[in-house]
Amino acid sequence: MITTLTDTTSSAIASALLKARRAMGSPATGMVMTIVISCTEAEQDSAVEAAVEAGREHPSRILVAVTGRGRQNRLDAEVRIGEGTPGEIVILQMYGRMATHAASVVRPLLLPDSPVVVWWPGAAPADLAHHELGRLATRRVSDAMGSARPLQALRLRAENYQPGDTDLAWTRTTQWRSLLAASLDQYPATVLGATVSAERNSAAAKLLVAWLEARLKVPVKRGTSEGPGITKATLETAAGDIAIVRTDGRLASYSVPGQPKRLVALKRRPVADLMAEELRRMDPDDAFRDTIKALPGPAKKSTAKKTAAKRTAAKKATATKAAAKKSATKKTTARKTATKKATTKKAS
Repeated sequence: MITTLTDTTSSAIASALLKARRAMGSPATGMVMTIVISCTEAEQDSAVEAAVEAGREHPSRILVAVTGRGRQNRLDAEVRIGEGTPGEIVILQMYGRMATHAASVVRPLLLPDSPVVVWWPGAAPADLAHHELGRLATRRVSDAMGSARPLQALRLRAENYQPGDTDLAWTRTTQWRSLLAASLDQYPATVLGATVSAERNSAAAKLLVAWLEARLKVPVKRGTSEGPGITKATLETAAGDIAIVRTDGRLASYSVPGQPKRLVALKRRPVADLMAEELRRMDPDDAFRDTIKALPGPAKKSTAKKTAAKRTAAKKATATKAAAKKSATKKTTARKTATKKATTKKAS
C-alpha cells in the first residue's frame, strides 16, 4: 500500500501511517528500531533498497530524509506498507529551508522506546554525533567510500569520534580480520611485519592497516593494486608468509608456511549485508574506536606546512636583510665618493 502526501506535515504523515497500518492489519509492535537515512535524490533508490534488504533481518520503520533541489519550502511524503516490505517506509522529500531542519521533520515519526540508527550512505557531516540527526540516534553509520575523499572522511571520523559512531569501511574489513586472526590461531608465530594491498583510495585498507599495527605492534606496509577493494594481506614470519590473496572479489587463496594453498570464500559484500551486520549491535564498537584512533592524523601534515612556512619566512627575511645590506653598502660607497670629490675640489 502506497500513500502519497504533497505539501504536508509530520503530524499528517503520522496519521497516514496509522491509517495504512489499520488498513493492512499490520501493527507497529513488530518493528525493532527506526532507521533514518539521510541522502540525496541520486542516492535514494540504492539506499532504500539496501535498507529494505537489511530490514528483512531487522524489521524497522525506515525514514528516508531526501534533500530536494527546489527552493520553495515544502515537504512531500510517500508512505509504503506491505508489498514485501518488512516494516514501514516513509520517503520524506524536503525542499528549501525545510531540508536544513530534517530533525524537526523526523522526530515525531520515530518509533517510541526503540533504538534509532541514522545512516549517511553518501557524504556525511564532519561530526556525526553533533549533527541534528545524529543527536537522535543510538548508532550513527557513515560510509567513507560514499565521500569524494574517502581517506579524508576517515580522518574526520577519527577526530570527531563518539561512542555509537561507525563506518561501513570498517564493516568491509570484518571477513579479512576474521581470517587473519584465525590464521594465527592455526599457525601460532611471531609476526615480524605485514603488508596490505588495495586500491589507492580504499578506506577499508586504511583501517585494516591501522588495526594490524595496533594489534600486532609491527610496521605494516600499504601496497597499491587495481582492486577490487582489498586484494592481499600478508603476515611475515620467520618460517614464511601467511598470505590471503583475493583478485576477483569472490574467492581468496589462503596459505600458511608448510601447508598447501587452498581457496576460501571471501566475497565482497553488498551494502545491504554490511548494514545488516551493523544493525545486529546497538552498543558502541570498541574495536572500531581503537582502530580509528590509531589512524595517523593530519598533525604531521600541519607540522610540515608550518615548517615550510617558517622556512619560507626565514628565506624572505634573509633576502630582505641581504637587500637592505646591499642598499646600505651602495649608500655608503656613494657617500664616500661624494666626500672624496668634495675634498679634491677644495684642494684644487
